[in-house]
Amino acid sequence: MSSSITVLRGHRRDPAWVPACGLTSSTRDTRVIESARRINGGTMLKVDILEASEIERAAAVFHRDGFVCVANPLDEEQFAVIRSGAERVMAEQEAEFGRDKMNRGFARHSFGSQLRNWEWCILIDLPTILPIIDAIWGSDDYTCTGAGGDYSLPGAKIQHLHSDRNADLFNDPLGRVTHHDVPAPFIVINFTMVDFTVENGAIRFIPGTQRSRAPIPSLEDEPEWMRTNHLCAPANTAVIRDVRCWHGGTANNSSMKRPMTSVGYHAPWHRAVEEKSLPREHYDRLSARGQRLCRHIVMPA
Repeated sequence: MSSSITVLRGHRRDPAWVPACGLTSSTRDTRVIESARRINGGTMLKVDILEASEIERAAAVFHRDGFVCVANPLDEEQFAVIRSGAERVMAEQEAEFGRDKMNRGFARHSFGSQLRNWEWCILIDLPTILPIIDAIWGSDDYTCTGAGGDYSLPGAKIQHLHSDRNADLFNDPLGRVTHHDVPAPFIVINFTMVDFTVENGAIRFIPGTQRSRAPIPSLEDEPEWMRTNHLCAPANTAVIRDVRCWHGGTANNSSMKRPMTSVGYHAPWHRAVEEKSLPREHYDRLSARGQRLCRHIVMPA
């Protein structure tokens, strides 16, 4: 067992420390809790799902754990439009690839870049989310990197733990500073399109690992609590995460698809060569703030 795993055991972040019910009453959605309770043998990550108005608290939780959950980031109309778009694209991709040839393993697929579809553009400048990102970075001068997400279909197996940003950004010749030693360079917000439960393959997180230099254990070497550290949450929950935080998909043992859409931002101090993925006609429909966020990814006129 690696040193990072040893440190996490016995800490408040260790799911063995919390009751197996997994969700707090602040989720306000007993459907998820009851679904989770019907599954035997699993542990769940205890999280508070905050209101969008709890800006400073959300930023503090993010810095501590590497992610934070926010309730109802989308209004009813936005949620319906985005979920419909996700359903359409999932059907298109399943027809194209089949479950055997999906890009994240059997029955598991990344949406890929989706800004060509207006539904994903809605996620760029949400007033429920941007104030929290402003507080996390202490600035509003960050940039949008794109939008996408992923999904699992019935039959998908557990996915290995991973970090979405492994390459060292600094290449410090003295070896003193790596990308683990700085504030979040890249934030992704995932939006749950359905209730995330133990049964349908909720994403799992290992809190506090966003700055860990320890090697991520292989699936075979993971302790059981890591394999079952499910983040169960109602539909229309935003999971604002530092992409360095260890996470992975879990088995979808249900009869339903488990999609989550996403949008990403680079820190004000971090720049990268961005794909010009946002069509000009969609860019023109964005707010002034949204256009500023997307200045590096809009396609030429």
